[in-house]
Amino acid sequence: MGLEPVLQTFDISGRVAVVTGGSRGIGRAVAVGFASLGAHVVVASRKADACEATVEEIVSAGGSAISVPTHVGDVEQVEALARATAERFGGIDIVVNNAANPLALPIGSITPEALGKSFEANLRGPLFLVQAALPHLRASQHAAVVNVITAGVFTSGAYLSMYVAMKSALQSMTRSMAGELASDGIRVNALAPGTIRTDMVAAMPPAFQQGAVDSQMIKRMGEPSELVPGVLFLASDASSFMTGQTLVLDGGMTVH
Repeated sequence: MGLEPVLQTFDISGRVAVVTGGSRGIGRAVAVGFASLGAHVVVASRKADACEATVEEIVSAGGSAISVPTHVGDVEQVEALARATAERFGGIDIVVNNAANPLALPIGSITPEALGKSFEANLRGPLFLVQAALPHLRASQHAAVVNVITAGVFTSGAYLSMYVAMKSALQSMTRSMAGELASDGIRVNALAPGTIRTDMVAAMPPAFQQGAVDSQMIKRMGEPSELVPGVLFLASDASSFMTGQTLVLDGGMTVH
């Protein structure tokens, strides 16, 4: 093919990408990375000031972005996010479902309220955002959904059972979405990160963090920026023959 045609498959310039959890960690890295490649990016997370800070960084570097503060656990806010994106940029080409609730309780202490919060953010929100974006994704020539899960779905998920269970459900939903939406030209894949240097990981006990790193072949935490090429691959035409799959970027955590 030659270098230029191959690189062209990764081109997302002019495409409209919604990134939830886009104000920090993996989501922020993806939002900034996509904007640097010419995409129109919609930064969504619960904290308006954090969204604006990310947008300011993008715009000051010459990129195109808007902030739409959104709590993905609220279906009405998720639907408003899709509307605001289409109104501003005329459509939606890419949805990156990255926002998550990492709430963890040991089995024996899980409450209905905690389980409900995990479900709302980690499964219900991504599903309803895709549903709200469907008319626009169907109209796109390059429609792609990337659901960020966790490499923990391939482990026991001990002490992270709610989070891992919901992410496992999102992985299953990814396959179902891919099967139902393929005829509309919409590809749906998942990304499963390992231990990444994010606020969510930093909030865990130091011993837990070290144990997670020790379980990997690559004995360090990944940086959020190291996941951007993987998300780009799934969101761009570089993965045009791929749908319903999970790309694992976990430092060798789950190799058996």
